[in-house]
Amino acid sequence: MDLWLQILLLVVAVVVGLVVGAIVGSAYRKKVAEAEIGSAEQEAKRIVSEAIKTAEAKKKEAILEGKDEVHRLRNESERELSDRRKEVQRQERRIQQKEETLDKKLDNIELKEEKVAKKMKEAEAKLAEVETIKKSQFEMLERISGYTVEQAKDYLLQQLELELSHEKSLKIMDYEQQLKDEQEKKARNIISLAIQRLAADQVAEATVSVVPLPNDEMKGRIIGREGRNIRAIETLTGVDLIIDDTPEAITLSSFEPVRREIARLSLEKLISDGRIHPARVEEMVDKARREVEATIKHEGERAVLEAGVNGIHPELIKLLGRLRYRTSYGQNVLNHSLEVAYLSGIIASELGMDPTVAKRAGLLHDIGKALDHEIEGSHIEIGVDMARKYKESDAVIHAIHAHHGDVEAKTVVACIVQAADAISAARPGARRENLENYIKRLQKLEEVASSFNGVDTSFAIQAGREIRIMVKPEVVGDDNMASLARDICKKIEEDLEYPGQIKVNIIRESRAIDFAK
Repeated sequence: MDLWLQILLLVVAVVVGLVVGAIVGSAYRKKVAEAEIGSAEQEAKRIVSEAIKTAEAKKKEAILEGKDEVHRLRNESERELSDRRKEVQRQERRIQQKEETLDKKLDNIELKEEKVAKKMKEAEAKLAEVETIKKSQFEMLERISGYTVEQAKDYLLQQLELELSHEKSLKIMDYEQQLKDEQEKKARNIISLAIQRLAADQVAEATVSVVPLPNDEMKGRIIGREGRNIRAIETLTGVDLIIDDTPEAITLSSFEPVRREIARLSLEKLISDGRIHPARVEEMVDKARREVEATIKHEGERAVLEAGVNGIHPELIKLLGRLRYRTSYGQNVLNHSLEVAYLSGIIASELGMDPTVAKRAGLLHDIGKALDHEIEGSHIEIGVDMARKYKESDAVIHAIHAHHGDVEAKTVVACIVQAADAISAARPGARRENLENYIKRLQKLEEVASSFNGVDTSFAIQAGREIRIMVKPEVVGDDNMASLARDICKKIEEDLEYPGQIKVNIIRESRAIDFAK
């Protein structure tokens, strides 16, 4: 149809052009045009005829193709409908089968429910019968035993508590034995190796020093006219001079060991020189102070070299040297620090660790005691401040802070220093105590042990390293002794302060006595 319109438009356009040409053209051209129009009309008719034929042929062809496409689509639709119809039929059959199955299951469930209801009725009847029998049995038991229900419950609970206590004690004993078998052997081996490899002499010192005199006349010269010499010595050194009836001796008293050592050297130099007057006293005190400072530096360097520790700040070395003149319970603190450093290094080596940090922490753990006479606070706080001031590592600072248990030890090095410090302090003969304090500690130990139920008597022996406890056999059984020993150990750890460890030894003895008449 479009082709026919195109052809028609083309013919119209040609005709219009010819008409216009004829109007515009001359008469001659008009004749020529008329002749050409005649031929054009024929040609146009021919073209239109061909176009109509072509359009008819394409129309027929398009109609045939449409019919084929419609037929194909109709076949596909019929096939799809057939498939869907089959699927629907199959689903219907499945649904029908399921409905039949559900009907059967419902029937079975109804039967089961009937059976269950019947059994529930039977069970309720039997339960009522059991309750009746139980009640009669309880009444019979109460008549036979003479116990009420509450009394019977209390009795059973007591028996259960005894059994549980027995089982608990057995478990504790088994666990303790297992731990002892596994750990004590290794711990004793490490500690014994460390102690055997260390041999350090300990010097027992006090807070007084005695200076020998060549004769008793020297006492008067030391006192001087109206006491000016002795006042000068005491003022310059800060030490008390005790001049009594002791023949040929003067006692120097001071809690600050460095000042006491300066006073001792100064007095010895004055006695040797023989010229004793305030100006000379001042000169000798200055000279003695310089000598002591040189000795302090030398002792600090010696300690660092002997311990094998490098890179310590010079001020810390001087503080270590001051420990040469510091004692704790009669134990020289510098020698104690060296001993702790040796023990820490040995224990760390035995544990497969690097001993460098352990030795450094052991050497510096009591560094605060060099200044505890001058700065307020405990030697632990002072030591931590000094270590931080002079840029020691966090591991060393923590070991210093935790070596007396003031804070929880969070590193292996801190635990090693704790153990080495306890070994050095608790070694027999390492320290001495005031007799009164010593007796009070033993009495307190016995009081703690005697405070527990079932304890008859207790005796602190082995210089307070062991507590021997006699228990009442009718109150404390064999299976309760392990738990009692553990409770006493915890109480001792909470209430007492002591070096090393205390062995708790519990003895239970049963005796049967009779008389033949």
